This record gives sequence, C-alpha cells and structure tokens, in this order.
Amino acid sequence: MAENTDKDALKAAKDAEKAAKKAKQERIRQSKPKKDGNAFSRAGKAVKKFFKDFTGTCKKIVWPTGKQVVKNSLVVLATIIVIGAVVALIDFGLTKIFDLGEQGVVALAEYVGGEEETTEAETSLDEAISEGAQALEGLETEAAEDETAEAAEETTEAAEEETAG
Repeated sequence: MAENTDKDALKAAKDAEKAAKKAKQERIRQSKPKKDGNAFSRAGKAVKKFFKDFTGTCKKIVWPTGKQVVKNSLVVLATIIVIGAVVALIDFGLTKIFDLGEQGVVALAEYVGGEEETTEAETSLDEAISEGAQALEGLETEAAEDETAEAAEETTEAAEEETAG
C-alpha cells in the first residue's frame, strides 16, 4: 500500500504541475492583445497611438524662457573664450620653451665642439656631396657611352646583313 501512495502522490504532483503550466499559458494568451484587422490597419493604429503619446509628452516639456536661453548662451561663449585663451597661452609657452631649448643645444654644441670642428664637419660634408655628384656624373657618362657603342654595333650588324642579303 505504501507503494501506491507514493505513486499516487507522484502522479498528483505531475498533474498539478501540468495544470499550473496550462493556467500560465492561458494567462499569457489572454494578456496578449488580440490582432484585429490586417497588418495595414494595425500599423495605422500604432502610428496614431505613437503621435498621440508624442504630443502628450511634448506638452509635459518645460521650455526655457528667452532670458534663460540668452544667459546660458553667454555662459557657453565665456567658457569657450577662457578655454581658448588657456590653450593659446600653453601653446605660446611651449613654443618659447622649445625655441630656447634649440638655442641651448646649438650653443652647447658650439661650446663643446668649438667653431673649428663645426666648420670641419661642414667642409667634410660638402666634400662628400661633391664626390657623390662626381661619381654620379661618371656613371651617367659611362651609361651614355655604352648606349652609343650598342647603337653603333646595331648599325654595323644591320649594314652587314644588308650586304650579305
């Protein structure tokens, strides 16, 4: 008999669970709005409802007065001017600092290296540039001579073919 009561209790619990699920589904189905009409009529109703809610919300908005708008605009302009001035001062200051730093580096180089070494470095750089330019001119001359020799060979070969042919 104990087995039957356990089975009956288990069956009753399952039945109660099924009944609860059905009741929940029925509540959900009843809470959903019924779809009356076709898609176009429902869309029209939705648009109408949207604009009705929109106008109601717009009526709740508290718009600022003219004096408040002017006052707030002046506060914004003053803030922009102050921030612009601060940025300009920072820019000016950093520019001066970097200019002084550059002058300091040049002065330090002249102090450490001396004037003669600076001119020697400039002279060696000028010599290197002129040597590179001369080498480039030599290469260009050789290339032109090679092209002239190739053209002469082609002319000679063409003349030999004509006489042979």
